[in-house]
Amino acid sequence: MKRIVLIIGLLVGLASLLVTFSARSQSNPIAMKLNAGIVTPKLEASKTFYTRVLNFGVTFENEFYLLLHTPGHTAEISFLLPDHASQQPLFQPAFAGAGVYLTIEVEQVDKEYARIKSLGVPIAIALRDEPWGDRHFAITDPNGVNIDIVTYHRP
Repeated sequence: MKRIVLIIGLLVGLASLLVTFSARSQSNPIAMKLNAGIVTPKLEASKTFYTRVLNFGVTFENEFYLLLHTPGHTAEISFLLPDHASQQPLFQPAFAGAGVYLTIEVEQVDKEYARIKSLGVPIAIALRDEPWGDRHFAITDPNGVNIDIVTYHRP
């Protein structure tokens, strides 16, 4: 009798695990991670800007590719030399320098604004509050990518 109860308990536990696994796989069927990439001849300037100004770390680099990560490793951005023989034609043309922006959410935008301004980085949009709740400012990286640095608030 004890064996039957034990077997039934194990089967119920196994069924519970299968239901949990099935529910998780249906709610998030594909795990994804986004890494934005910029094709640019300015690898060194990009590395200096993102590590010095935004405190990114270097994940990987070689003579034609640079992969950086945000503090805490929650996101990455990569830079690739244009017209590199190791890359397919799709990834060879250099970024034209317009029409792209990144948003970086921080806990204390006022402190980031003061810190970045003290580094002498040109501010493209001064610190401001928006009616929809953003408190933010913007800077531009060496490639022409605009970076919106924001703390979200309820409007």
